[in-house]
Amino acid sequence: MSRPAAGGGRWVTVAPERLERWLAGFEERHGASVEEVDGDVVRRTAADGSVCEVEIPFPPLRGDLVAHATTRRLVGVLLVRLGGYAAGVFEGERLVDSKVGSRQVHGRSAAGGWSQQRFARRRVGQAAVALGDAADTAARVLLPRLADLDAVVVGGDRGCVDTVLEDPRLAPLRALRIGRLLDVPDPRLDVLRRAPFRDIWIRVVDPG
Repeated sequence: MSRPAAGGGRWVTVAPERLERWLAGFEERHGASVEEVDGDVVRRTAADGSVCEVEIPFPPLRGDLVAHATTRRLVGVLLVRLGGYAAGVFEGERLVDSKVGSRQVHGRSAAGGWSQQRFARRRVGQAAVALGDAADTAARVLLPRLADLDAVVVGGDRGCVDTVLEDPRLAPLRALRIGRLLDVPDPRLDVLRRAPFRDIWIRVVDPG
């Protein structure tokens, strides 16, 4: 997957298992590279001036980049939108525990006046119940594995996720949260299974 990057260049995402081959291909195309670590980024500058910046997955970097990226970890994943929620525990790529659910939250009403206000209040109430259920699910699935989790990754709607994580019970999960907000549709079990929480983001900038 490739997309424009703010500030120039483009973003590429690769699975950890493909990182070594991708880096080799970068040097095949652009020449030998010099590597440096800058915070949570590993930057490689090739002979022709091309640059790739690899965002370190599950920072900080420990040892070799490829070995670090392919390390097997226990990761909690929490996905929340108003249309549904999902919490899961992954051992490497394998989903070992999960729970998904949904609550109906009506869309906006075309009516005006008091009807619009009543509808808005009802929608707020439905949203609060849905996000409360999502917090209960996160607590039920993720907190029992807390001592073993290496990290927590979240996805869905940013406002919904932030609201769920404000639950006092989930404070320990907030401390483990890392990475980007995953861009996912309404969470279902198949969406959770395919959640791209292991993807490695690489910014590529060509010379000139």
